[in-house]
Amino acid sequence: MKHWKKAVCLLLSVAIIFTYSEPAQAVTNESIREKEAEIEAAKKEVSNLKSSLTDVEALKKELEQSKSDLTTYVTELDRQLSSIQEKIQQYNTLIAEKEEQIEETTAELNEAIRLQEEQYEAMKKRIQFMYERGDTFYMELLFSATSFSDMINKADYIEALSEYDQRKLEEYVETKEMVQLCKEELEAEKEVLDEAKVAVEAEEANISELIGQKEAQILSVSSDISNKEAAIKEYEDMIAQENAEIAALEKAVAEEKARLEAENAQARTYNGGMFAMPCPGFKRISDEYGNRIHPILGTQQFHNGVDLAAPSGTPIYAAYDGDVVAATYSGSMGNYIMIDHGSGLYTIYMHCSALYVSKGQTVTKGQNIAAVGSTGRSTGPHLHFSVRLNGSYVSPWNYIS
Repeated sequence: MKHWKKAVCLLLSVAIIFTYSEPAQAVTNESIREKEAEIEAAKKEVSNLKSSLTDVEALKKELEQSKSDLTTYVTELDRQLSSIQEKIQQYNTLIAEKEEQIEETTAELNEAIRLQEEQYEAMKKRIQFMYERGDTFYMELLFSATSFSDMINKADYIEALSEYDQRKLEEYVETKEMVQLCKEELEAEKEVLDEAKVAVEAEEANISELIGQKEAQILSVSSDISNKEAAIKEYEDMIAQENAEIAALEKAVAEEKARLEAENAQARTYNGGMFAMPCPGFKRISDEYGNRIHPILGTQQFHNGVDLAAPSGTPIYAAYDGDVVAATYSGSMGNYIMIDHGSGLYTIYMHCSALYVSKGQTVTKGQNIAAVGSTGRSTGPHLHFSVRLNGSYVSPWNYIS
């Protein structure tokens, strides 16, 4: 009986003192392989980022062929600008994703380090115990057996304990490997993040360079026109084309509203509320509404909207609730949006670098609908904001609070 009690005490002491705490999520060979795959994917991302930057010099050579026709040239250049702008948006999305992944990987690393330290301390205690007791513990356990079958059971326990120790050692090695992989992944993700930021800066510089080239070409063509009268006529023809396009859209909306009225359906009506600033934070007026001296032609011309100077990519917001009747591209207006606010009132947003809404979509006051750009007949990034009432342009300032 005395030997039996002693054996039980020994077994309990081993179970209590040297049981390793099980992690919330154990490191496995599968999780290590997943981590290795994530590191490899991050390295490929860096390589892809370096190879996907726009070759602006090649673009310039390609555009040279269309310089003889200003409209074709502007349209083609704007297509390239839109492509670059899409890349910038993709890079910015990647930056946001990588920042989130870095935060998650940092948390994984901290947890792996905590687990490694915990396993290491448990192993030290186990090794110290075995060093102090040596083989006497196992011999004492065996000699405490009261029968042959009891001895077999204790031998099985000793083997299971040895296997348990071996498994815990392997888990420690795997955790140590996971710590190293987390560190490597963190470095790889930071490299992707840094490369994406470099790519954004490079593409923004490309946009600025192409916009500068377009501005120079527009000015060059205008100055090359044989006489001022021809230049004025070219400008007036362009405005007439814009007005015809806008008027056609208004006519289509009017016809649709007439159809709705005939069917006793509810058409949108303007409730008299004040507009929000379509480009808040950038209120420098580069060109006012009304008659002014044209900056290139040098003659008095009517300017049908307000030009708000702002960097490319600056958010443009819907001035008021309404329905999008156009979200498309025009050689003179560039990427533009036209919104029906009801009761014959419309707002128009020109020269955008990107459009975030589509025709037929309902928008609300203050909704991000586009980004500032320099598409169309534009000589620098700005928003041209126009307001039309019953088929005529009116001052935007009559509606902006």
